[in-house]
Amino acid sequence: MATNETKITIEGKEQVEVNYSQRAQWLRAAVLGANDGLVSTASLMMGVGAVKDDPKAMLISGFAGLVAGACSMAIGEFVSVYSQVDIEVAEMKRNGESKHGDGGGVPSPVQAAVASGMAFSVGAAVPLLAAGFITQHSVRLGVVAAAASLALVMFGLTGAVLGRAPVVRSTVRVLAGGWMAMGVTFGLMKLFGSSAAL
Repeated sequence: MATNETKITIEGKEQVEVNYSQRAQWLRAAVLGANDGLVSTASLMMGVGAVKDDPKAMLISGFAGLVAGACSMAIGEFVSVYSQVDIEVAEMKRNGESKHGDGGGVPSPVQAAVASGMAFSVGAAVPLLAAGFITQHSVRLGVVAAAASLALVMFGLTGAVLGRAPVVRSTVRVLAGGWMAMGVTFGLMKLFGSSAAL
C-alpha cells in the first residue's frame, strides 16, 4: 500500500482512503514547477522579442531562463524541504519517537529537488520548442503566446483534477496569471526599447 493511503473500515467493509495532503506536496512541486518554467521562460522570450527581432536572441534567452530557473527551483525546493525535514525530525525527538522508523511521510529533499527542476524544465521547453522553427518575428511571438496559453490550460486542468479542486476556476486562474506575466513583461520591455531608441 502506498504511503499516502490508509485502510479504514466502514460498515464492516475495509476501504482504502487516499491522503490528498501528502499527494499535494508532490503535486505542488510538479505542477507549480512546470507552470513556473512555462510562464517565466515564455515571458522572458516575449520580453526579448519585444525589443529584438533576432530569433537567436529569443531562443538563447529562453534556454538561459530554462537552465537558470531549473537550477533555482531545484535548489530552492531542496533547501525548503530540508528545512521541513529538520523541523519534523526535531518534533519527533521532542515527542520521543525514533527518526529511524519507516519515514512516516517525511519528504525527501533530493526527490523534491529533482522533481521540481525537471518539472520546471518541462514547462520551459514548451515555448522554446514552439519558437524553435519559426523565423518570422510576429508569427514567432504569436506561436509562443498560443503554445504557452494551451499549456497553461493543460497545467491548470491537470492540477485541478489531481488536487480535486474546482476545474474551471483553477484553470482560469492559471491562464490569467500566465497572460498577465507575459503581457506585463512584453509591455514593459516594449516601452523600455522605445525609450532607449529615442
